[in-house]
Amino acid sequence: MTARQILTDPLLFLAFGFGSGLSKKAPGTLGTLAAVPLYGLFSQLGFVYYSGLLMLVIISGFRICGAAADKLGEHDYGGIVWDEVAGLLVTLWWAPVTWQSLVLGFVLFRLFDIIKPWPIRWVDRQVSGGFGIMLDDILAGLLAALVLAMITGSGWL
Repeated sequence: MTARQILTDPLLFLAFGFGSGLSKKAPGTLGTLAAVPLYGLFSQLGFVYYSGLLMLVIISGFRICGAAADKLGEHDYGGIVWDEVAGLLVTLWWAPVTWQSLVLGFVLFRLFDIIKPWPIRWVDRQVSGGFGIMLDDILAGLLAALVLAMITGSGWL
């Protein structure tokens, strides 16, 4: 599929993180970076709205990622980065809204998404479809959020 086809198909445009997943190098990192403006918007709306919008990103992500994988004929194609968008938003859900939390949350999420400690690696290998594409990144986001909360709660940040 061409970049033009991806950018003009609304479903693939979202699945590819507004086009960030088209990158030949580090599409997951660029997809995570594409979540930063959404985080900026969501965090200004307050926790309740952030939570509702996050649930919308996650629930729609099951469909977006699954349908994109079907269209591309490959499960969890590297350019599908909507799961990274959701993962970063999960990471920062309870975090203080500071640039330090954003940077550390970004690094922690990417670290856990790349190294995939248990149970993330198991989920990545065993759960299929849009749910599976999303679930390993949601778990990486939750783990990153826990570490971020411990760091911020301890006063290190």
